[in-house]
Amino acid sequence: MENVIELQHVNKAFNGFQMKDLSISVKKGFVTGFIGGNGVGKSTTIKMIMNLLQPDSGTISLFGMDYKKHEKEIKQRIGFVFDDNIFYENITLAEMKQMIKPAYKNWDDAIFKQYVDMFELPLKKNIKTFSKGMMMKASLTMALSHHAELIIMDEPTSGLDPIFRRELLDILHDLMQNGERTIFFSTHITTDLDRIADYITFIHNGQHIFTKEYYKIEEEYAIVKGETNLLDRDTEKEFIAIRKSNHGFEALTTNKKRTEDIFGETVIIEKPTLEDIMLYTKKGRENDVQSRS
Repeated sequence: MENVIELQHVNKAFNGFQMKDLSISVKKGFVTGFIGGNGVGKSTTIKMIMNLLQPDSGTISLFGMDYKKHEKEIKQRIGFVFDDNIFYENITLAEMKQMIKPAYKNWDDAIFKQYVDMFELPLKKNIKTFSKGMMMKASLTMALSHHAELIIMDEPTSGLDPIFRRELLDILHDLMQNGERTIFFSTHITTDLDRIADYITFIHNGQHIFTKEYYKIEEEYAIVKGETNLLDRDTEKEFIAIRKSNHGFEALTTNKKRTEDIFGETVIIEKPTLEDIMLYTKKGRENDVQSRS
């Protein structure tokens, strides 16, 4: 299966933060959700994918090409949707289009008009008057108007109201129907990914934890709840991290089947959210560091 994005053994260090031996691939024709807590390297990774930052070592390729030889060709095929406003504020959307259009050989005025009409965007109002939701629609319109094959979205739903977030996810779902587009969707609102993600890539503290098909996460991971007397040195090793209280314990396992075999019906096994997985991974890594120090 073709990979649209490939990072291989990428390292990047600055300001006391380090991306360590990061290897990630993003498959063509799918939505990959990109998750991790604040400050773990999501934005740095996206900046490297966009060639706004260069890695200290390792390789990055898009569509099987590298930026050193094929930057223009790669960027023709990418649409980028930011969290922040990237437009000039004191011009209209119509004027902004006239500035952006010449940069793309595949620009399509009919598609631009289609999304302007669908999103009810005013062409003749200054962009500084746009709400956050309108800004996101304008950014997405620009990304789609040059037939981008890869859409990279950096926190696109941050700060949007729930109704518009739902609308945006429906639009993205519709965009994926022909199987030719790929979406790489970075977000800390992990519930948005429940609706559209095919794959999840999870990083923590500059390291790749996993890339998995969404349904496999539900098959493999589980929240386990039970009485603390069920825990001993061996059974505790079955979990990424454990939270204990006077009422019992709650833990995360990466091997639901094995946990069922070990504990049987003495524990409650529940489906974890992506937030549960992020939280317990963070806790488990912190515990590892403490136990080594």
